[in-house]
Amino acid sequence: MTFHPGLPAPAPRKTVIHPLVVRAAHWINAFAIVCMVMSGWAIYNASPMFPFSFPTWATVGGWLGGSIAWHFAAMWLLAANGVLYISYGIASGHFRRHFLPLHLRDVVRDAALAASFRLPHRPGVYNAVQRLLYTGVLLLGVLIVASGLSIWKPVQFFWLTDLFGGFDFARRVHFAAMSGIVGFVVVHLALVVLVPSTLLPMFTGRAKTASHGDTQA
Repeated sequence: MTFHPGLPAPAPRKTVIHPLVVRAAHWINAFAIVCMVMSGWAIYNASPMFPFSFPTWATVGGWLGGSIAWHFAAMWLLAANGVLYISYGIASGHFRRHFLPLHLRDVVRDAALAASFRLPHRPGVYNAVQRLLYTGVLLLGVLIVASGLSIWKPVQFFWLTDLFGGFDFARRVHFAAMSGIVGFVVVHLALVVLVPSTLLPMFTGRAKTASHGDTQA
């Protein structure tokens, strides 16, 4: 549609910016990650690698066996949801449209704008920092599942455990991947606080846009 100078801009209209598949995957991931982190902290407390433990109120399961049950239940939910989301993201072009291209100069520019609270926000459009964060957390998800399998079944998956440099180092990789995911969640929540208008569309899927754009997938 062509707009002529001097004419008023088209009134904003609500369009779908987050399809149902993306919204469902987002909230299932959020639930599974919280369960996995809290149960994982309880498992860590049973055999700490570092000179600290996590507070009991931040754990779930009640005892080691219960925490392990929570952890594996959440793991299968996260893994199944991840496979479906990644399959959809590749098949529908969602990843290509929203996560690419990703250039270092764009990340540096948008990070500087975000730090000075001058980063513009367009509903349904990911800036370079968001693209980097979402791509990074997807890779961390793959890493945490792989390292988790290597410490869960070190005999059956001996080749995977060896790939991580042994059982003890695989535990450290698993912990590091968990820390990265928790860091992503903290940044993600901080951005929601800074731009609260991004929260409601994750429930409804719709947001006001300035033009009659196509529905995004």
